[in-house]
Parts: sequence; C-alpha cells; structure tokens
Amino acid sequence: MKAKLKNIYSIIILMVTSFSAFAQDGNAGINEATNQVKSYFSTGTNLMYAIGAIVGLVGAIKVYKKWNDGEHDTGKVASSWFGSCIFLVVVATVLKSFFGV
Repeated sequence: MKAKLKNIYSIIILMVTSFSAFAQDGNAGINEATNQVKSYFSTGTNLMYAIGAIVGLVGAIKVYKKWNDGEHDTGKVASSWFGSCIFLVVVATVLKSFFGV
C-alpha cells in the first residue's frame, strides 16, 4: 500500500512540475505577443489618422456637392461625415495617450 501511495505522490509531483514548466513558456509567449502588439501600435494609430483624413476629404467633397445642388439636408450630412472623421482621430489619440506608446 505504501508503494502505491509513493507512486501516486511521485506522479503528482511530476505533473505539477511539468505544468509549471508549461506555464513559464506560456508567460514568455504572452510577453512576446505583448511586445509585438506594442511595436505595431504606433503604426496602427498613424493608419487611423490617415483614414480619418481621407474620410474628412471625402466628406468635404460630398457636402460641397450637396451644398451646390441646393439640397436641404446638407447640415445633417456634414455633421455625420465630419463626426465620423473626428471620432477616428479622437479614438486614435485617446488610445495613444492611454497606452502611453
């Protein structure tokens, strides 16, 4: 009976040690993924600024066309286009300042 208990304890100790070894590799993987995301973060925020600028230009052209055509919903279209442009820029700025990258 003592031999069986000794074997069970040995198996449990072996399993705990192997789990801790896997956990250390998992931590290293998580740290590596974090570093990779941080390296792409600046590029991603610059991309959001560029998309905001393009949306702003397209919106300005559409609003100008509606204004010249004399349509009555020009103010609503202007606020929606420029609101989306401002939203993209604000989100990029807040994320950049929040994560401190």
